[in-house]
Amino acid sequence: MRILVILSRVPYPLEKGDKLRAFNQIKELSKKHQIILFALNDGKLDENAVAELKKYCVVISIMPLPKQTVIKNLVRSFLSGLPMQVGYFYFKKAQDKLDQIVQKHNPQHIYCQLIRTAEYGKRYSKIPKTLDYMDVFSKGIERRKETDPFYMKPVLMMEHKRLLRYEGKIFSAFNNRTIISAQDRDLIPHSDKQLITVVPNGVDTEFFKPLARKKEFDLLFNGNMNYPPNVESVEFLVETIMPYVWSKRPETNVLISGATPNAKVLALASDKVIISGWVDDVRENYAKARMLVAPMQISIGLQNKLLEAMAMQIPCVTSSLANNALKAKSGEQIMVADTPEQYALIILDLLNNEAKARQIALSGHRYAIDNFNWKSTTSILEELIVKK
Repeated sequence: MRILVILSRVPYPLEKGDKLRAFNQIKELSKKHQIILFALNDGKLDENAVAELKKYCVVISIMPLPKQTVIKNLVRSFLSGLPMQVGYFYFKKAQDKLDQIVQKHNPQHIYCQLIRTAEYGKRYSKIPKTLDYMDVFSKGIERRKETDPFYMKPVLMMEHKRLLRYEGKIFSAFNNRTIISAQDRDLIPHSDKQLITVVPNGVDTEFFKPLARKKEFDLLFNGNMNYPPNVESVEFLVETIMPYVWSKRPETNVLISGATPNAKVLALASDKVIISGWVDDVRENYAKARMLVAPMQISIGLQNKLLEAMAMQIPCVTSSLANNALKAKSGEQIMVADTPEQYALIILDLLNNEAKARQIALSGHRYAIDNFNWKSTTSILEELIVKK
């Protein structure tokens, strides 16, 4: 089958969750199907991206999205009533290019990742289509209203209302709808939301596997460090949780790892808080850490950082909110906390009790590889695509 995949970002390198999901789904689907890739690109194209994607795609079309176009898109979306999350990425030149691709390659199915690309795909009424909501953007914006500066609140309120309307409206334009977790599915504002198929993220268990390394860091947080939920989480970790830990164990250090750390993240750096930025092989940071701590406060979707750490036999501590999507057993496969005091007690316990930390790591490892490998999760998506 010829499958046209429409993405809002080029899925390489794999420093963001949507890229990771798209890349691995393309990789798995390409084993039986021809993948035609159309991806927007609003940044500098990685020099290895096309070569890497050619391994799995028979056609690759990358549409530049320059800043001046983005500004026009946002103005247009503001006036038209489209959510900015959608309007940012939609413009006529890209649609014209996509029309040419559809006419030339005659895809048998269209797969749109995120509502950001839904405007592009919805017009092809004669071709079966699948929309991957992936996350519930409206809920993420709603949670940001509580934490962002006051001057952003009017914009966020407007965007929240528009996203709610759009997430419900776009539902009927696609034959299939998928999402990353049941928790997210239940937040979609549509009466038939139970028809949305849960397709969890996976983890590359051949790549993310235990590595023997000397432990240099007590705590690790990993992720895109310009993404608001990650930024808020590391601020909460360093400024609110760690003072409790340091009062009992002053030598405890924290590694914050991940691409594009913003000013708020960089300001957290100290002799006990190391900011690594992007690293070529994130497995090294996982392997050198005693545990991953992910105190997600605005969690939507399934956290890849948890799956990767668990696959590498690193014990994980996270929030109830994040574990709702993962559904690991607290106290057995993962440790769950919600207050600063709870986090601190768990962190200190795992640092002082190597046997317990090892038990959590081993149980979490087995849970991740049994339930979240890309082959099995993508097979759910493939079944939907093939039957339509």
